[in-house]
Amino acid sequence: MTPSQLPEPPSGSGQRPPEPAGTQPSRPEPASTEPSPMAGLAADYAAKAGLHRTHDGRIDVLRTAGGIQGIAESIVPGLLFLVAFTITRDLTLALIAALASAAAFTVARLIQRRPLTQALAGVVGVGISAWLANTTGKAEDFYLPGFFTNAAYILAMVISIAIKWPVAGLLFGFIRNEGLDWRKDPVRLKAYRLGTWIIVAVLVLRLVVQVPLYLMGEEGLAALATMRLIMAAPLYILGVWIAWLITRPVPADADAQPSKPSSSGA
Repeated sequence: MTPSQLPEPPSGSGQRPPEPAGTQPSRPEPASTEPSPMAGLAADYAAKAGLHRTHDGRIDVLRTAGGIQGIAESIVPGLLFLVAFTITRDLTLALIAALASAAAFTVARLIQRRPLTQALAGVVGVGISAWLANTTGKAEDFYLPGFFTNAAYILAMVISIAIKWPVAGLLFGFIRNEGLDWRKDPVRLKAYRLGTWIIVAVLVLRLVVQVPLYLMGEEGLAALATMRLIMAAPLYILGVWIAWLITRPVPADADAQPSKPSSSGA
């Protein structure tokens, strides 16, 4: 019996016909299930950066900013410092008010059994600011450490752009399930570099506006504190959202749309 005369398996039996003699059965190559180490690093970086996504794969900007409580943790200590100092002109009292509010948020997270990372970072930041202002006796120095933190972020992001590992790609690529594949696409790489520049621009804008107010001394304290509040979480959310929109991938079928026939009938 020739191979062409081999009987077919019964319909619906799910069996394959036997292979002709002398041939090796074709077997699909096993798919690699090991994740890329760099993709794992990108996911870990995004998780540590506090990025979150919605059920439909978009970035959850409010949750990324820490939610309502997280935003309050970043705003209230500075606000209480400004109000207390403006009313009493007592630097020590104003610093105690700021530290107490940061500590209260930490206790609240303990009670809620929520992660303490953001609250503890806030306590440490407020503590350093309070120590510096108390040491120099200048109320405006309460805001000085923030300038150095801001400058460090700018430097890190510019370096990431220069070495073609833009921060926006590491963060948004994880959210969009792109892994690190975007680095192989010049268009996506360019988009993520642009997105990172947008975040850098937000950070630079903070320094451009706030440093001159700091240099004015106590006369510029109220304006400096106000700008710090406005340009903290609200500006951050706006910058991240714009960067997210700028780096959206073009739909795969966008370039495949058939051109409409000319209405001239030619």
